[in-house]
Amino acid sequence: MTHKEIWSRVPWSTKPSLKLKTDEVGINFDAFIESLKNDLSDEEMARMFGVPSSVIGHLRDHFMRFGLDSVMGQD
Repeated sequence: MTHKEIWSRVPWSTKPSLKLKTDEVGINFDAFIESLKNDLSDEEMARMFGVPSSVIGHLRDHFMRFGLDSVMGQD
């Protein structure tokens, strides 16, 4: 088995989770998820959380691309 094959089977990721990213910018994770569920705009969320809308856009993009966490297991 080559190094590349072994790496493709490890059940972890080097990408930070959405929870870690929201914590880093001072946004309550549960409130952020609730805001996504309620389909608030980036601008509405930015005002609510006191951050630039670009931060919300980045977090939303992370959620849409990777979900809550990007860890995928290998069974």
